[in-house]
Amino acid sequence: MAARGWRRAAAIAAARPGPGRAPGVGPASEPAPEAAAPAAASVYVHWPYCRKRCSYCNFNTYLVPAVDEAAVRACLVQETHTLLQLSQVKSITSVFFGGGTPSLASPGTIAAVLEAVAGAAHLPAGAEVTLEANPSSTTTQRLAGFKAAGINRLSIGVQSLDDAELRLLGREHTATEAQAAVEAARGLFPGRTSIDLIFGLPRQSLGAWTQRLEAALGLCDDHISLYQLTLERGTALAAQVLGGALPVPPQDLLADMYQAARTTLVAAGFRHYEVSNFARKGALSTHNLSYWRAEQYIGVGPGAHGRFVPRGEGGCSREARVQVLEPIAWMRAVQSRGHGTGKRVMLSPLEQLEEVLALGLRTDEGIPPERWGRFSPHLSLEAVFGAPGQALQQQGWMVLDDGGLRCTARGLAVLDALLPDLLCQLQRAWAAAAPGPAPGPGRKDPGAVSGCGPAEGS
Repeated sequence: MAARGWRRAAAIAAARPGPGRAPGVGPASEPAPEAAAPAAASVYVHWPYCRKRCSYCNFNTYLVPAVDEAAVRACLVQETHTLLQLSQVKSITSVFFGGGTPSLASPGTIAAVLEAVAGAAHLPAGAEVTLEANPSSTTTQRLAGFKAAGINRLSIGVQSLDDAELRLLGREHTATEAQAAVEAARGLFPGRTSIDLIFGLPRQSLGAWTQRLEAALGLCDDHISLYQLTLERGTALAAQVLGGALPVPPQDLLADMYQAARTTLVAAGFRHYEVSNFARKGALSTHNLSYWRAEQYIGVGPGAHGRFVPRGEGGCSREARVQVLEPIAWMRAVQSRGHGTGKRVMLSPLEQLEEVLALGLRTDEGIPPERWGRFSPHLSLEAVFGAPGQALQQQGWMVLDDGGLRCTARGLAVLDALLPDLLCQLQRAWAAAAPGPAPGPGRKDPGAVSGCGPAEGS
């Protein structure tokens, strides 16, 4: 489906634990204060199947002749129950069905998973419950079934409103079908229908992109996500570009497209609340905000990522968990031990703080002092980014004040370029505040792990 970039685990990759880092080295080697906090989390459910692989897609998706939906449903329900019990969370803030193409699942499967969520923790009546959908699997009748199952928000992978661009992207729907799907969704989910668009396609001009965006504005509801096309190795589209059949879009053009989109959407009343996301009338995505605010989330399904404290095992610190990628292997694991977690890593306080930084700066609210303090009670934002960060502030990229640390509008557009220096500043400050002897042969320097030498960025 959509080129999500960070939405979910991809954005976390910038701050993912590095090999060799010494867990717990720093001023707060004890468990983070989160361990004693009231337990709440969001839930992400991955449906791994698609009818067709898009030319740009390198997500964990599978094309099979026939899906044994009853078996998949049973495993999704079992894993949901197991992981929620393991986390001991008391309340669920949101649920998101992603993929793959979860609109290919039956409403009965969606309802069964939501029943499992509500049976293991409190799911408030008004909690946001989102389903990702392709226009080709969103008839009005089918959407009504999803609404009856408990879905109250839809995210539609439109990607483009031009048939030639849709063919280039390998989409199976037409522009007309996309328009019909959005109109049907808005009728059932008014104010809660989001659309995804991709820009930066080979040979796409700035004029063509602005025309597509204007057309989308005439169609969309109150939320829109814009993703710059990423040419991932191993995809059909990347092969065409690498082989010279298609040109690489110039970086200056991509920057102009992004800025033009921001200007157009803000003028239309949208708030640019995250690098790739715009909302008006308060229609921000509660679920996605839970990621960017570094809150706990539980990942269910093949390849799903999670971040939570396994209190049911006596855990007191957050873990990064990844479920087994391949659906059949994942189902076997769920059937044998109740869940299909393939990898779990306890995150050190520094690693958690790196994620707070990398994710929080994606939003226009940035990182408030209160959130930073929950993960770093001994090292303030000012202590880390005060004097060392003044250059970025003076250049107009960042703001650090009583409201916390955040990017300016200019800074959001180049966040990927700013993050390495910011992460290095954090690692150096953390190492400097660490008790005990200086790093030696038997002790890693956290800054050195990520290539941050002591003079870099100074």
